[in-house]
Amino acid sequence: MIDFYTWTTPNGRKVSILLEELGLEYNVHPINIGQGEQHEESFLAISPNNKIPAIHDHETGISIMESAAIMVYLAEKHGKFLPASGAARANVLQWLMWQMGGQGPMLGQVHHFVHFNKGVSDYAEERFSTEAKRIYGVLNKQLADNEFIAGEYSIADMACWPWVSRYEWQKINLKDYPYVQRWYKTILARDAVQKGYHIPKAMPDIPHGD
Repeated sequence: MIDFYTWTTPNGRKVSILLEELGLEYNVHPINIGQGEQHEESFLAISPNNKIPAIHDHETGISIMESAAIMVYLAEKHGKFLPASGAARANVLQWLMWQMGGQGPMLGQVHHFVHFNKGVSDYAEERFSTEAKRIYGVLNKQLADNEFIAGEYSIADMACWPWVSRYEWQKINLKDYPYVQRWYKTILARDAVQKGYHIPKAMPDIPHGD
């Protein structure tokens, strides 16, 4: 059994989608980051960086923080969505790291300066909006010749998709990135994605990508 500590963010949804794709049993522990619950001592024992998501695997006794580390751990343990070796594995991992080091942090800044705090800093709005468009362009180019980011459906797709699902916050028109739009809708149609999106609680309808 997995204890899953999460909230309604793209980083949390990466792991909930993977848990659903793997068909695992798990207990959800909502950590309301808007109310500061991530700073409680009980959660810090699982996630010393006081960030969601985090898991505790009762089968192995292992606790893990950081979404990508959790995804690699679960994919390796269950032998799905991450190739075991070679070029295919390296390809999935490089795009997973691209998401962690670029897509997530940069789009997160767009959320902060454009969606939540518009008008505070014109410089920041322009800088991060420009970077967001570049990131979507990189992803669009990769998907031009690939159904999924690394060829086969993998944890790289599950990591990137929840950030794209907030394209409206980012003032992005997916029609400007047709291969991303096609990929987005393909993944949206998966039952596990539909279920994972609404963990730890039901949210408004998922953006359709139109």
